[in-house]
Amino acid sequence: MYPRARRIATPLAGLAAVALTAGAVSGAASAAAPSDTVSRNAATPAEQAIQFWTPDRIQKATDYDAALDISTEGLKARADKPDGPPGSVPPIGAQKGSSTKSKQVSLPNTVGRVFFTLPRTDPRNPKNWRYCSATSVQGKYRNLVATSAHCVYDTKQNTFYDNWVFIPSYWDGDNAWNGKAPYGIYAARTFNAHDDFVVKEDYDYDYAFVNVHNGIKVQWEKVGGRWKWTKKNVGRLGDNVGGQGFTWNRNPKANVFSFGYPAGEHPDGDKPYTGRTMKWCYGTTKPMPEAQKYNLQEHVGFKCAFTAGASGGPFLYQYKNASRTGYLVGVNSIAWDTDGNDRYDHISSPYFNGDTYTVYKAAANRWTGNMP
Repeated sequence: MYPRARRIATPLAGLAAVALTAGAVSGAASAAAPSDTVSRNAATPAEQAIQFWTPDRIQKATDYDAALDISTEGLKARADKPDGPPGSVPPIGAQKGSSTKSKQVSLPNTVGRVFFTLPRTDPRNPKNWRYCSATSVQGKYRNLVATSAHCVYDTKQNTFYDNWVFIPSYWDGDNAWNGKAPYGIYAARTFNAHDDFVVKEDYDYDYAFVNVHNGIKVQWEKVGGRWKWTKKNVGRLGDNVGGQGFTWNRNPKANVFSFGYPAGEHPDGDKPYTGRTMKWCYGTTKPMPEAQKYNLQEHVGFKCAFTAGASGGPFLYQYKNASRTGYLVGVNSIAWDTDGNDRYDHISSPYFNGDTYTVYKAAANRWTGNMP
């Protein structure tokens, strides 16, 4: 029986024999993006995007899954290979504050949820309020978020999403709004994705890097049936939660952690997750089969039962509990049912190679600053 693959809106997460090499982010911040990198400024003004996400809308946002289950046309795994020497950019700083532990794994403050509305639709309709997972990643100006491309770009409408914000270390464990956004909210300034995803819908390039404005903390109060807010500038994302390192052209068989906020159902209808808190998986990646519907030939994945909502979450290589940092080597992209029992059992990411680094490098050198 063919395994089934499904695009999920949540995070993903190998053991390389070679040591990481210290790579530097280079290039001018104002330099034009390479021809294979699509960079677009967010259509929604930053303050408007943050103000849109009132506490009730945050609660009603649903996990994003824009695809149906499919059967993959190929069963034989491909031998993904590097397209050049391995490289890496180190993570920034130990993260501030205490971090939640889950079965002896310290959850990274860098990981959180992204919220957005579908473009060219009525933003007041709750059906258009969606979320994915993402992580802060190292960049020159400490303003960079990594996620999957399908969590920033709508291939049906051929445009980027509206009202896009990132909330690191999101936690919905109680009714206190301040607990849901302990490090502030960060609105998108510039989306950066690979041209082959934007133009060809090629899921071998299902990754994106988003430059965000400096964050704000929001205090909400309902007055006369309407939400009112007070806000405080909290500075750069990387200064508040740190940033994961970035690495590419690694051995496709690598030990990784994946983090995210799964919430969707398995094909059999079971719904084991709520999306309210961060979850994790651990395993060794391997090349995955082809899936022609997504033009997918170069994915790596491992055993993990994540569902929709986890898309965009990180695959972290050499993750350390003490600092809660590692190296981003993938993002959650596709959920797989490999044995045909109507349960997702693998999650996969595009293989990060030199093309990925090109997009990352363009984004890592973009300055944003405070919201206008």
